[in-house]
Amino acid sequence: MSKKKKHILSFEEEVEFEMIGICSHHSDYRLVWGINDKIKLKLTKSDEDFCNTNRKGETISEHSMYTFVDQENRLEYYLVKNKSQGKLLIPEKAAIDYFLFLCNNNSVELDGFLRDLKSVASVLAAYEFDPQEIPSTENIVFN
Repeated sequence: MSKKKKHILSFEEEVEFEMIGICSHHSDYRLVWGINDKIKLKLTKSDEDFCNTNRKGETISEHSMYTFVDQENRLEYYLVKNKSQGKLLIPEKAAIDYFLFLCNNNSVELDGFLRDLKSVASVLAAYEFDPQEIPSTENIVFN
């Protein structure tokens, strides 16, 4: 009797966003005002907070979120506060205060965008992160 072959199907989830970490001592609304003024985005407070959930779908934490949809470039921006009620959205990056996610980016050159972001008075530092190198980003989903 011959042995049965075992086939294992594996796939890598493709991350559909770019991630920028922002350090700032200012409140979220003041940071957003500075970004909107300097970079000419139109980030607005979302009606709902970003909910961080576990694999069972249970809410772990809720984080304030600002959004802007650039219809012309079909690009979505999400600014999410990392720390909320003592819990972190991205625990591996505890020193980061906010994360700016660029979804479906085919038009913004990140080096220039980072340079502009660093020139905002409320921004102490801004860093680009590879979401695939941070395990907790697999839970980040934007609808």
